[in-house]
Amino acid sequence: MRVLAALSGGVDSAVAAARAVDAGHDVVGVHMALSRERAEYRSGSRGCCSIEDAGDARRAADVLGIPYYVWDLSERFEDTVVTDFLAEYEAGRTPNPCVRCNEHIKFAALLDRASALGFDAVCTGHYARIETVTAPDGSVVRELHRARDAAKDQSYVLAVMGPERLARSMFPLGDAPSKDAVRTEARERGLGVSAKPDSYDICFVADGDTQGFLRDRLGARPGDVVDASGAVVGRHEGAYAFTVGQRRGLRLDRPAADGRPRYVVEVRPASNTVVVGAAELLTVTRLTGDRAVWFVAPPPDGLACTVQVRAHGTPVPARVRAAATGSVEVELEEGLRGVAAGQSLVLYDGSRVLGQATVTGAQR
Repeated sequence: MRVLAALSGGVDSAVAAARAVDAGHDVVGVHMALSRERAEYRSGSRGCCSIEDAGDARRAADVLGIPYYVWDLSERFEDTVVTDFLAEYEAGRTPNPCVRCNEHIKFAALLDRASALGFDAVCTGHYARIETVTAPDGSVVRELHRARDAAKDQSYVLAVMGPERLARSMFPLGDAPSKDAVRTEARERGLGVSAKPDSYDICFVADGDTQGFLRDRLGARPGDVVDASGAVVGRHEGAYAFTVGQRRGLRLDRPAADGRPRYVVEVRPASNTVVVGAAELLTVTRLTGDRAVWFVAPPPDGLACTVQVRAHGTPVPARVRAAATGSVEVELEEGLRGVAAGQSLVLYDGSRVLGQATVTGAQR
């Protein structure tokens, strides 16, 4: 097959490309330039997509003996991922930019361009497995599963891609036993990125100051912090900078009467108000979601599964009902704490991904 290998400049994508070469595929490497200011998206191990990363990707391609190109997707990234991030926070929701990057960039812009150029698949360094099974009607179905290494599993952020894009994707690291094993393999292959630190946090907020980034882009919008009774207990510089479950940085003027810590339990963008309360107010048992993406046909009477609402969160048993409008209703058998609108909820049957939706509401 003709395979386009997405080379981020890190160890995972380099080893994934190497494995694709070993498998006999005709591999071409491409680095996605996602920043309009190429030097701004890395600070130590924070962020990615910098000039440093592009150079590391080129050197990995040279070692592997494959062609290498840089594709400028910075405008698409800014117009989709960054714009969505700002709009979601401004609306009082908590987005996951990695989910949106996979949706709009890696498995939309990149995959669509690869298909237009005649490539059969895109190969990435994500930790997830693809299993091919034969359905009762004889058709061949590709399933998305958790990675062998649970600590590195990225199926949660990949669930948004859907079955059609999964059919044109490759994840060679899905069966890797650990990140240490991948680093060892990179070193044995002579890849200079073997000891490069993992990138983390939001790539376009390389200094880790998300509130500062939002304030710079959205401006100061002072408002009240109130308790469950509506009494003003503090002030803020913008409700958009808070998320459900947050405890730090509240700067409350009045402590709780019982002396217990307080958390953000609601963000009200219409009134620019942040509501705080006791920890027990964070536990929810019902969720609603929209923009559902399914890898299976959901039964009309509901689906028993497990639900995960954070990239490395604990899945909990639930029953999910889907509507033709693309919305879902989730009844949790166990309470989940601190679920915010805008988060991604992913449905699993064991290790298999069944579907995904974006949280629109959480009820106690």
